[in-house]
Amino acid sequence: MTKAIKLLTALPSPQRERLMALAREVSFPEDARIFEAGGTADRFWVIRSGAVSLDQRVTPVQRVTVASLGSGDLLGWSWLFPPYQWDFGAEAFSPVRAYEFDAAQVLRLCDEDPRLGMSLVRHVAEILAHRLELTRGRLMEQYGHRRRSVL
Repeated sequence: MTKAIKLLTALPSPQRERLMALAREVSFPEDARIFEAGGTADRFWVIRSGAVSLDQRVTPVQRVTVASLGSGDLLGWSWLFPPYQWDFGAEAFSPVRAYEFDAAQVLRLCDEDPRLGMSLVRHVAEILAHRLELTRGRLMEQYGHRRRSVL
């Protein structure tokens, strides 16, 4: 299994400093919707404190939590890939403080500094791979158990 990494601690210091120059401190109250699936993905966050639930709508009124994120975790990756729309929704599970990054500014910085761009994309890919493995494991636990009981 891949190891969980934190984006800001994974970046080399000079690259982290360049990225952090674009950061804006924000906060979300408990139960605030941060974004909705299908919305425009034009920013991302690194959580400083609190907890965020990523969810997927399964019916017009029901959402299923697919992941929980906390301190140091990256919130949002859809800003990197066309069509730049959120794949999930996100809600503050508790009061949240975060660094917010404007995607257009970060992408310009990545164009100016290809080493930073490659490092950022590589670390985001590692984060996504880890989350995919965790999700796969949860699905195997949930549905693998059901299949054995049916047999």
